[in-house]
Amino acid sequence: MPNLALDDLRAPPTGLRPRSRSFWQTVGRRLARDPVTLTCAAVLLLILLAAIFAPLIAPHDPYRTSMARRLLAVGDHRHWLGTDELGRDLLSRLIYGGRMSLFMGFMPVVLATIIGGTLGVIAGYAGGALNMAIMRLFDIFYAFPSVLLAVAISGVLGAGLVNSLVSLTLVFIPPVARVAESVTTQIRNQDYVEAARATGAASWRIVTGHVLSNVTGPILIYASSLISVSIVIASGLSFLGLGVVPPEPEWGLMLNTLRQAIYIAPLNAILPGVMIFITSMCSNLISDGLRGAMDVKV
Repeated sequence: MPNLALDDLRAPPTGLRPRSRSFWQTVGRRLARDPVTLTCAAVLLLILLAAIFAPLIAPHDPYRTSMARRLLAVGDHRHWLGTDELGRDLLSRLIYGGRMSLFMGFMPVVLATIIGGTLGVIAGYAGGALNMAIMRLFDIFYAFPSVLLAVAISGVLGAGLVNSLVSLTLVFIPPVARVAESVTTQIRNQDYVEAARATGAASWRIVTGHVLSNVTGPILIYASSLISVSIVIASGLSFLGLGVVPPEPEWGLMLNTLRQAIYIAPLNAILPGVMIFITSMCSNLISDGLRGAMDVKV
């Protein structure tokens, strides 16, 4: 048997090598040629910046009520997008509402990716009884639709931002863990992983040096597709009274409070829904663009 260098034993074969600088340059060039992804990214960035700098750009106080100005039509000279059922400026509330909606879209996915990805990698690499215990526990969550599960958990915990965050995180952990476990199970049987074990490398070195570099892409791509789902479900919880509580501006809650005015001021009532649609659609298209650019199948 030829005497192979240690670096040769640790090097993964072509096609499964850790992401190099040239790989990310290729991804960047592909994204630069994708007008749909770039347009959606620009729209989402604009919404994010508007939410961050809301105190600077909002024309009115989003909490100030005026029964004399309730349900003003879109195009009013002082309130460009009209007012809501309590006379609050809709443009200002939509701008401020982006803070809560984007937070509830991104943060549960980030937490679920960290927790679910870690548990999935552990289950996939360890295999055996540990894999069985972790994945069978997550299979219980698959017995319920994600929306129903989120409503059930929020109903038990009660309304509020923190409880909604917990419920959405619990809903997204199982699918992220499933993706991480599936990819890790495939990678742990690769020749370069077996070669690293043969050299006596510790398990944590193998996981951090070989496994994570190959599972990170699929996990992040799948997680990015959950952002739009998180925005919609979070808005649905607020619409049902299980999410953000009044008077905080949040798109789903605004839909709920304006639904009784649908026949009186239909444009005012649908504006929060339009923002939810635009944001979730842009997030979904960006995820598709990233998946195509990285050529990842999940």
